[in-house]
Amino acid sequence: MTAYLIKRLLLVIPTVFGIMVISFAVIQFAPGGPVEQVIAKLSGTDTSATARIGGGQSDTMAAGGGQLAADATTSKYRGAQGLDPEFIKQLEKQFGFDKPAHERFLLMMQNYLVFDFGKSYFRDTSVLQLIKEKLPVSISLGIWMTLLTYLVSVPLGIRKAVRDGEPFDAWTSGVLVIGYAVPGFLVAVLLLVLFAGGSFMQIFPSRGLVSENWGELSLWGKVVDYFWHLTLPLIAIALGAFTTMAFLTKNSFLDEIRKQYVLTARAKGLTERQVLYGHVFRNAMLLIIAGFPGTFIGAFFRGALLIETIFSLDGLGLLGFESIINRDYPVVFATLYIFSLLGLLINLLSDFIYTLVDPRIDFESREV
Repeated sequence: MTAYLIKRLLLVIPTVFGIMVISFAVIQFAPGGPVEQVIAKLSGTDTSATARIGGGQSDTMAAGGGQLAADATTSKYRGAQGLDPEFIKQLEKQFGFDKPAHERFLLMMQNYLVFDFGKSYFRDTSVLQLIKEKLPVSISLGIWMTLLTYLVSVPLGIRKAVRDGEPFDAWTSGVLVIGYAVPGFLVAVLLLVLFAGGSFMQIFPSRGLVSENWGELSLWGKVVDYFWHLTLPLIAIALGAFTTMAFLTKNSFLDEIRKQYVLTARAKGLTERQVLYGHVFRNAMLLIIAGFPGTFIGAFFRGALLIETIFSLDGLGLLGFESIINRDYPVVFATLYIFSLLGLLINLLSDFIYTLVDPRIDFESREV
């Protein structure tokens, strides 16, 4: 197993590098880069880029705004006709576009190796600080959704396997399929209308992760307030996740229940409970337990953008969306790098958990 883990770790490096190369190359052909965002801001046609671009860039804009050329100048940037070419060059230097693309990429990767992600183009703060500020929301949604999904879906899946083909299995399957088919953002809107001061009841808050007076509350009050705010977003996100996990659990248990060792255990006089939890449970839960890290990562981002927007939760989903719209490349590439690296390491962790749950599995005997 050690040799396998080392091979997988070594593969992480070229994989992340390949992801970054492809993404960087695609971005080069995307219209409306950060320079165009500033030009649009100057011309009053921009509605997406933020007003502050940090590091003295606002002063540069103010100075350049008055440097309109008498004659229209030819520029590779759309909307730059009439602006002083020297001002355009200053913007390119400010954003790093005065260097060739390959130099910019190599410099970026060199900095990323030591986790130096630089500063946001349009916010006067570092990328790591931005991510740190948004993490509480995304971590809250990811952790509690994962736990809620397992606590509901695993017992339900076991029950469905035991009562396979019975009315209980049929109607729960129908409910799960409907829950999976309905988009999470529609559920979120419905919950807001019904329970958050829409047209019916005002039971839960409609926005934020905590109340404005959260700092003044007692410890118990803070806990209650925190989960009070999380209730509706978690329901909206987790409803569809129940289906996949419940059916996965059911099918895993059904596969094991039909094997010979289960018949042997029953023939020895063991009760159904002893057979189910003493023999079947460990083997059936192998796939489910090993998939826990991946489930958590999926829960971390599944529907994050829409749910965060609907419930006014300022998390990583909203940050990523705004960064793409504003062409805030340091934030875009930093989050891509971090989460690509995290995803690959989580997959490796899943394989390691497989071997802990079932030592019979030998990854070293297969090709990486």
